[in-house]
Amino acid sequence: MKKDSGFGHNKQVNETKEEQARRSHIPFRLNFLFFIIFTLFVALIAQLGSLQIINKKDIDQKIEASSTTEVSVSTPRGMIYDAKGRALVSNKANAAITFTRTNSMTGDDLYKLANNLVKLIQVDPDKLSERDKKDYWLGSKENLKKAQERLSKAEKEETDISKQYLATVDKVTAEEIKFTDIELEAATLFKRMNSAYALTTVFVKNADVTDKELALVAEHATDLPGISTGTDWQREYPYKGSLTDILGRVSSEKEGIQADDLEEYLAKGYARNDRVGTSLLEKQYEEVLQGTKTKYEITLDQNNEVVSKTEKSQGEKGQNLVLSIDSAFQEKVEQILKTNFEDMIKSGKAKYSPGVYAVALNPNNGDVLAMTGYQHTPETKELELRPLGTILDAYTPGSVVKGGTLTSGYEAGVITGNDVLIDLPIYIQGSAVKKSVFTTESPREISAQKALELSSNVYMMQIVFRMLGISYERGMTMPYAAEQADIFGKLRKGFNEYGMGVKTEIDIPNEEVGLSWTNFGENGPNAGNLLDLSFGQYDTYTTMQLAQYAATVANGGKRIAPHVVKGIYDNKEDGALGSEKEAIGPKVLNEVNITTDQMNIIRQGFYDAVHGNDGYTTARSLAGAKMEVSAKTGTAETNAPGNPKIATVNSNIVAYGPSDNPEIAISVMLPNLTDEKDHKNLVIAQQILDAYYDMYMK
Repeated sequence: MKKDSGFGHNKQVNETKEEQARRSHIPFRLNFLFFIIFTLFVALIAQLGSLQIINKKDIDQKIEASSTTEVSVSTPRGMIYDAKGRALVSNKANAAITFTRTNSMTGDDLYKLANNLVKLIQVDPDKLSERDKKDYWLGSKENLKKAQERLSKAEKEETDISKQYLATVDKVTAEEIKFTDIELEAATLFKRMNSAYALTTVFVKNADVTDKELALVAEHATDLPGISTGTDWQREYPYKGSLTDILGRVSSEKEGIQADDLEEYLAKGYARNDRVGTSLLEKQYEEVLQGTKTKYEITLDQNNEVVSKTEKSQGEKGQNLVLSIDSAFQEKVEQILKTNFEDMIKSGKAKYSPGVYAVALNPNNGDVLAMTGYQHTPETKELELRPLGTILDAYTPGSVVKGGTLTSGYEAGVITGNDVLIDLPIYIQGSAVKKSVFTTESPREISAQKALELSSNVYMMQIVFRMLGISYERGMTMPYAAEQADIFGKLRKGFNEYGMGVKTEIDIPNEEVGLSWTNFGENGPNAGNLLDLSFGQYDTYTTMQLAQYAATVANGGKRIAPHVVKGIYDNKEDGALGSEKEAIGPKVLNEVNITTDQMNIIRQGFYDAVHGNDGYTTARSLAGAKMEVSAKTGTAETNAPGNPKIATVNSNIVAYGPSDNPEIAISVMLPNLTDEKDHKNLVIAQQILDAYYDMYMK
């Protein structure tokens, strides 16, 4: 019998010790695990305590923010008044029915809502497109399903939802959108509501809402989710005169913001359907006239349905504009223009004329006192008010510009003061003789001052010769036009400093600057055009530019931007015009770059043009005006519009008064008259100046 070596016994003993060691580690691991769990549990309790006790306020705010949102509703725009406080543009408050769209509303919800609402209110159907009608028809869940069943296999498998919907729209038949009158009303309501973005408010009816409709909507409020009653405003124009044309217009909620302005307005916090100024003063002063929106807090439930709507902050009506124009004076100027122009139509002198225009400015601060005109249709002899023609329509000015020519001569150093030059006919090879009305073959010495009084073309051409660095000789040839380009620029620089040929920077958008030819190619300026430019027979200017020129001479050389808005005003509690918040102007654009003595020579020349005693003094009749007047007349040789064979003239004038302490500067433009000797420009100018005197100075 083989003896047990004891190895098996030892092994058993060793295994027992290993098991004991493992067993001794188990409680430690369990205890360690329990410790970790306990620690995590304590941390969780601490975190919960922190959230519920220490940070409870912040958490509540976050919870509230996740279930509420803020929406804004527009308030009435500011009003526009004339200089005497007469309302030109106001607002009419009216009852309205509104719709606020929730995040969860589907097309089917809108379809049902439109059909429920149309039973309670009446709307005039919009001009619905075929697509509008199809969208309404597809708003019904049942109709949408019908149309989708007509899709081809490929169309049903289309992953782009918008493309699949377009394909679905095409499946709607013409018969299915032959709507009754009541269906057209419902489709209109559907379109208006469907245009609303989530949690924005739109008007579904904001005109002619009856008390009965308001009561019915309020009574059925629980069946009309998102529908509410409120107040809206509409722009009203109690003033019916020509100033309406410079006020501009405001878009409807349906039009919203124009595409060209959308990005800019959205960046400023506007909504796409906000009503904004789209033209003229309404657009120029949009941010002033636009009110502060009323803000509402909308609370949503877990299904994104509106639970409550609470006013958070009350909006404010927009600020008001007060114009520098007294509508009574504006109307007086209009009557003066109309009466005189009608006389000219009857006599045949205005047979080809496109109209008559006049502007009056305060030369000391840029206030526009009047800007108006009439557009004439020669074929029908009809007159139509066109005040914007004063900044949009440009004509050849004639000799009124000669103060600018002297200025260019001073700046170029070719004349220095009241220089005396010789007035003789100018004979240029290949060109007709150029001279002044009073010019003869006998030499006549005239000064700069006298050149303005008598309106010497020759004096102005002599300035050009000096600027070119040449001496005039009878029968001479002029340098090539291309070589004169810098002289054109130097001559125009003097004109520009008075506002001729550049923007006046009036606070009405899109003003024109006229034509200043700069292309020196084959069809560009020729040798004689530089001489023509010197006495106003080449470039074209607007009536507003000439008025700014007159105002600059009147005030001694400061070119001030004209403005039709005199000030921005707040509102009284009752909505009436409040106190001034901001005065507009004067804005000095530049000063004419000549000495005081040189400017005084120009001013004295304007004075002598009225008060001189020469037989050729150009504006002598204005000496009979009720105030002391200074002026410069201008006649430009032209052709009838569209008919170069018929010779006509532009008869213009710039003037200001009183001469020593000017309060008013004016320009009058009478284009394309058939009578060169007609002096209606002087008659109109005096009547405007006398009207101002009677209304404000007498």
